[in-house]
Amino acid sequence: MLYMFSTSLMNRDDLLDTSVKWIPSSFYLQNYVDAAKSMDFWPTFGKGILIAVLPTLCNVVICMMVGYGFAKYEFKGKKIMMGILIFSYILPSQVTMIPTYVLYNKMGILGTILTFVLPALFGNGLNAPIFILIFYQFFKQVPKVLMEAAAIDGAGHLRTFFRIAVPSAIPAIVTVVLFSFVWYWNESYLTELYVRGLSTKSGWTNLVIQLKNFDTSFNTKASVGDTATSLNESVRMAATALSILPLFVMYLILQRQFVESIDRAGITGE
Repeated sequence: MLYMFSTSLMNRDDLLDTSVKWIPSSFYLQNYVDAAKSMDFWPTFGKGILIAVLPTLCNVVICMMVGYGFAKYEFKGKKIMMGILIFSYILPSQVTMIPTYVLYNKMGILGTILTFVLPALFGNGLNAPIFILIFYQFFKQVPKVLMEAAAIDGAGHLRTFFRIAVPSAIPAIVTVVLFSFVWYWNESYLTELYVRGLSTKSGWTNLVIQLKNFDTSFNTKASVGDTATSLNESVRMAATALSILPLFVMYLILQRQFVESIDRAGITGE
């Protein structure tokens, strides 16, 4: 991180000067200006936020309900369904990628954000099984007497869920929101395959995809006179810094809540 930010602030002379290692001779901010122009930063940033936020909200609501159902209710086939849930997480996405692409194409939603939102609405969003297991583990720890007390007071299943289960699940919700947002934000291949569309090339994109195609887009804009700087390592590092900046700022703001929520949700090995 330090190397990336220090290099992104170097001019061409600093890159060629072997005596300059970590501290630039001057803060050359033009690298960020050129990188932002090449990446169409603000329009792409807005689209990337939508691509990450909308499926994340669906993931949180649906996975929380499914996890609550598995944790608090007994029904026939529960163990089988749990086994299918775990198997769906183990199954590599490459196995279902082509059939899913064909399905979305037949449904006419290829090249739209619905390719991420619809699966999340049905509990099959990006890494949804792990989120269901997080909520399942958390709701298993909620005392059963709270649910029984709500039932005695006349609360139905939905009221018990929204009035007791959801407020107590704030740590798990924070964990799922952060994980889901980061995974959707960093997902480039599926976004390019489904949301952007290989054949349709819709206007949907994100900063990670723009970074992936940065060299080509930068040289294209330079050829038409949009930038006066040639492509170098400093500009590449500036583009990389811009692509991770939203996640970096979000983590700085939510750092304490993030650590506490992971501890309370009982997640290990993540």
